[in-house]
Amino acid sequence: MSDELDLLRAANPVPAGEGPWQDRPLDARAERGLHRLLHSKRTRRAGRRLVLRAEAAVLALVAALAFTFSGGGSSPAAAAPVALVLHSDARSVSLAALARRAEARARAAGASDGPHRGSHLQSWYLSMESGPDAAPPVTVPEERITHWNADGSGSELVVATDPRHPGRPVIHDNDGRWQTVSDGKVLHRKTYPAGSEAQHSGLASRTKPATDPAALREQLGWLYGGADGTSTTPQLLMALSSFRQEWTPGPKETAAIVRMLADADGLRQEGTVTDRLGRRGQAYVYDGPDGASNATRQMVILDPRTGQLLGLEVTFTKDLPDFKIKAGEVMSYEAWMP
Repeated sequence: MSDELDLLRAANPVPAGEGPWQDRPLDARAERGLHRLLHSKRTRRAGRRLVLRAEAAVLALVAALAFTFSGGGSSPAAAAPVALVLHSDARSVSLAALARRAEARARAAGASDGPHRGSHLQSWYLSMESGPDAAPPVTVPEERITHWNADGSGSELVVATDPRHPGRPVIHDNDGRWQTVSDGKVLHRKTYPAGSEAQHSGLASRTKPATDPAALREQLGWLYGGADGTSTTPQLLMALSSFRQEWTPGPKETAAIVRMLADADGLRQEGTVTDRLGRRGQAYVYDGPDGASNATRQMVILDPRTGQLLGLEVTFTKDLPDFKIKAGEVMSYEAWMP
C-alpha cells in the first residue's frame, strides 16, 4: 500500500497555497493525458496491484492548468510543424519483416546491451484554446533527457530547443504566460544522489520491461493502460509513448516492441519517411477509431535496420473549428534518441 500512497502523493501537482489555479481549457496534450487518466482506474483483484502513473497525472494536470494564453499584449506566434511526408517506395517493409530483422539482432545481443532507465526525447506538443476569441494554437518544442544509474543516482534536463530552426527563439510557457526564450535555454536541471530513484521515479521506471511480446503488452497495460489495459491500438501506442519516456530499450526489448506492433490491429505499412531529426524510417499508420473524438491519425516511425522506435506523430484528420484546427495539422510529435 505504501507504493500506491507514494505515487498518489507524487501525482499531485497543485500543492495548497500555490497558484493561481483558475479554470483553463484543456490543450491537445492535456486531452491525451486526461484520456489516459480517465481509463487508468482498475479494481483491485487477487494477485494484482493498483497502479497510478504519477507522471501521466502531472503532465495532464499541468498541461490543463498551465498551457494557455493569459495576460495582455500579443502572444508569440509559432507555426505548428508540418506533417511528415510519406514516400511509397521499394524500401518499405512490413512490420512482420521488420520484426524478424529486430529478432535476429536481439539474438546476437549481449548482456550489456540490455535496457537503460531514462530516455532522450525531442517533443513538439500543440497547445490550444477554444471559443470565438481563442488565440491561435501554439506548438511548444522541448528536449528532455533523464537518466538513472544502478546505484539509484540520476539526472533530469529539460531544454527549450527546436532543431527545425536552430538558433531561433523558442516558445516557452511560464506559469500560464507565453514568452520566447533563447534556443538551448535550460528550463530544468536536477541531479539526484545515490539511492534517490525510489523516491523520485515512478513504479513504471523501476519495472524492467519484458522481452516477450505478449508479456510486454500485458505489462504496458498494467503500468500505463486503462481499465482494459492496451486492448485497442490507440491505447497501446499511448502506453508505448509513456514507456519510452521511462526506458531506453535494448535489442531484445526492441524486438518485442516491433513484434507487438506487428500483432496489433489496424497498423498498416505506409512507406518510408524522413523524421524531424533527419533520420530515415519506416512508417506505420493507424487512423481507425481513437476512442475520443475520432479525429486523429497516429504514425509510428521505426528504424529500418534495427526496428528501434524513432518517433510517434499524431495529426488531426478533421477540422476542429472551436480550436482553430485544420485537418492535417500536427497535434504532437515525439522523436526518440538512444
